[in-house]
Amino acid sequence: MTDISTKYMGLKLKNPIIAGSSGLTSNISDMLALEKSGAAAVVLKSLFEEEIIHNYKNKLQEVKLNVHYPEAQEYIGHHMKQMAVDEYLELIIRSKKALSIPVIASINCVTSYEWPSFAHDIELAGADALELNIFFLPSDPQRMGAHIEEIYLDVMHEVLKKISIPVSVKVSPYFSGLSNSLLRFSFTGIKGMVLFNRFYSPDIDVETMKVTTGPVYSSPDEIYLPLRWIAMLSDRIYCDLAASSGIHDGKSLVKVLLAGAKAAEIASVLYQKGIGEISNMLKYLEDYLARHKYSSVEEIIGKMSMRHIDNPADFERVQFIKHFSGIE
Repeated sequence: MTDISTKYMGLKLKNPIIAGSSGLTSNISDMLALEKSGAAAVVLKSLFEEEIIHNYKNKLQEVKLNVHYPEAQEYIGHHMKQMAVDEYLELIIRSKKALSIPVIASINCVTSYEWPSFAHDIELAGADALELNIFFLPSDPQRMGAHIEEIYLDVMHEVLKKISIPVSVKVSPYFSGLSNSLLRFSFTGIKGMVLFNRFYSPDIDVETMKVTTGPVYSSPDEIYLPLRWIAMLSDRIYCDLAASSGIHDGKSLVKVLLAGAKAAEIASVLYQKGIGEISNMLKYLEDYLARHKYSSVEEIIGKMSMRHIDNPADFERVQFIKHFSGIE
């Protein structure tokens, strides 16, 4: 029988499919359905630091607090944050009781100040691992790239001081020296890295002249960015890699595994095709392994990484010379 199990961040997974952080991983009934369909782990819907800060500011305006009473502001801020944290910890506890697959908590953070202590609470609540979702849009022309990288490193170092469960970081491709940045991150002691974050995309309504929301879900074409970087880095950094964005069927799952990913986080396809699509993706994976006479997933992981192919430069090519010149 073909073995489709894998190891990611030291976690033994029955297969490489992880249900990524989304609304489907914010309630027990959907997570039970994900597990039944074959998901090997779930990443709980993230707790957003920015959302807590935003709600706090709105609450201050609502009660019309005088700025001369910082103690009252501090009390409200602490109370609102603690409420959000307590609700999240309760979700972890209930998820662990209901599911038999690993539960990965998720923090979407923009500072390193208070989230390390929260990470400790997450571990005490029973989470099997923690995914840090860190992102700063490098939009400020006065801020050096190195400064942004240091913030990432600060968050990782502070969290790792507080907990012993595996920690992964979900990152963006927006670094001036992406390979070097991810290598530095892997030196911190994190056990996994997810490539890549997918963000809210603004759009413009040309008739109303308003900023609107771009596509919410990923498309199959978005696989090529993580595919390239996983293939180039999977043998060169010191933690496991997971793929995210554009994984919409069994073939795309096989592709990221061949590139070197130990697992794949999926979300958009679950909304577009339904939770049952996990079963279809796993069937494709099993059929592929059997067709090519592989006995396990481990045999194909990294088989097409840059280190293992005949022409490694194929993954570094950035121009369309061959395509548009007509040269075959």
